[in-house]
Amino acid sequence: MDLYAAIADLPVTIESEARTRHRADTTSGFERVTTEIALSGDGETGRGEDVAYETADHEAFADAPPVGIEGEWTIDSLSNRLAELDLFETKPPEREGFRAYRRWAYESAALDLALRQADTDLASVLDRALDPVRFVVSTRLGDPPSVDRVRRLLEADPDLAFKLDPTPEWAADLVEALTETGAVRVLDLKGWYEGTDVDVPADPALYDRVLDGFPEAVIEDAAFTDDTRDRLASAADRLSFDYPVTSLESLRSLPVDPGWCNVKPSRFGSIRSLFETVEYCRENGIRLYGGGQFELGVGRGQIQILASLLYPDGPNDVAPRVFNDPATEPPYPSSPIAIDDLEGFRRSR
Repeated sequence: MDLYAAIADLPVTIESEARTRHRADTTSGFERVTTEIALSGDGETGRGEDVAYETADHEAFADAPPVGIEGEWTIDSLSNRLAELDLFETKPPEREGFRAYRRWAYESAALDLALRQADTDLASVLDRALDPVRFVVSTRLGDPPSVDRVRRLLEADPDLAFKLDPTPEWAADLVEALTETGAVRVLDLKGWYEGTDVDVPADPALYDRVLDGFPEAVIEDAAFTDDTRDRLASAADRLSFDYPVTSLESLRSLPVDPGWCNVKPSRFGSIRSLFETVEYCRENGIRLYGGGQFELGVGRGQIQILASLLYPDGPNDVAPRVFNDPATEPPYPSSPIAIDDLEGFRRSR
């Protein structure tokens, strides 16, 4: 089924726009700021979330005028209009990729509103069943890194699985201790990031330790260099990409045909781009899982719903928000997320 065709002609009436800023500390040691966009019309309100990582972008957005999309649209015609608008009219984004994040916030809010105005939900429109969503817990291991946090979480729930971010400080004994837990599903090498706080330059020794030490794990965002290319090419079926995948074209231009893809909807900007990439992956044997970005509002529920409809059994990095909240303690929710606990793109219950 053409996923985008199922929603493209949904009508949506927009009468007003409002924004709410969210702030929260995270278990990764930084303050997260996001902006929730509310589009209202015909007595209904739909919401989306701008997950740009720079606080300055959200502060400028709070003072910016409405973008001017009031009127009668379809999802497709509104998407075309959003592609023409400068959604950072009063201040350029700190990173160009954030333009896609803001466009996704508007498109997801419009889709939410259109579904509400039609008294339906995304599962019904796509003619797909909601399934419980399996998730992994994404967590950092401290400085210096240790297995302690993973062990504490497993003591509270032995069935948890994890997505971890290896660094060159991961010595052989740490790799062995983590392997012994049997709970590591995804390892994010963050080799494609540049100029951010989470960059991890390609380290052939680290890559060897990770590939050898976790033979069943998915390896995400490994960087291809003269020193890593041959080893990575031989493990292509285990490789996944996240940061560089912003469209179908970008997926096709990767240095290998990967076995996996981490789907972060905001990176795609438009619903069309997201859905066509998902369909390509499904048709070409590329396994999928969802990725989160420390969403604080409706965005978390929306990516969980998309995971439920499109890739429920993957190692989805869409755990309930409490896992990112340093003020909460176990017991936490267990995986999978039950259908009744999923929120976003659904009828009011």
